[in-house]
Amino acid sequence: MTGAMLAIWSDVTREQETDYLHWLTREHTAERVGIPGFEAVRVFRADLSETCRYLILYDLAAPSVLTSAAYMARLNEPTPWSRRIMPTLGNFARGGGPVRAARGTGSGAHLLPLRLDRPAGGAESLLDTLAAEDRVCAARLLEVDQQGSGVPTSEKALRGGDGSFAGLLLIEATGVDGLRDALSRHRHAIAALGTDVEAPALYTAVFSLRKAELETGQADAPIQARFHTA
Repeated sequence: MTGAMLAIWSDVTREQETDYLHWLTREHTAERVGIPGFEAVRVFRADLSETCRYLILYDLAAPSVLTSAAYMARLNEPTPWSRRIMPTLGNFARGGGPVRAARGTGSGAHLLPLRLDRPAGGAESLLDTLAAEDRVCAARLLEVDQQGSGVPTSEKALRGGDGSFAGLLLIEATGVDGLRDALSRHRHAIAALGTDVEAPALYTAVFSLRKAELETGQADAPIQARFHTA
């Protein structure tokens, strides 16, 4: 469990989905994880029949990474591929900050992410209960740093407006039944954190990358030389 995270949602059309996934897996996530303070990334797809919705979760060394010079430099100099992708993304929402509480071990391939409309405090006992549920691996509570997440950048300008949220509850499990059962048993306590628990979308992991997996010296190479931008 890291000390900070960055969460990013977006919708893509079915026609755009392959290009979007190639951008994520062949350029964008490696570019981000190569930045100092970015430790790892996981990409999840919502289990929705009519919408192609993705959630990107970055593990950060500290909340200050959100406004670091290296990260700001990338946000203000998006690649050609990023410039093409960013304006096409719908329902974009982004928020990062400190992980205020974490329980459990490791991570699961199935995720229930619940956005909170207010900062959550004193939820440690609920996280203990959630992490003890059958087939649940871990539970985390993220508090969004609104100032750090809201810095204007060239990349943000390409999207024309981002959605925001105050916090994020993440419940991870080895299967969707574990998530559904945990939500059913603790629906009222979870809702009390300030989130909508009526038929929330479940997510499945589709890609992950750790900093150690990047090729030696790759993070220092010119971005145009490292990635295909067709």
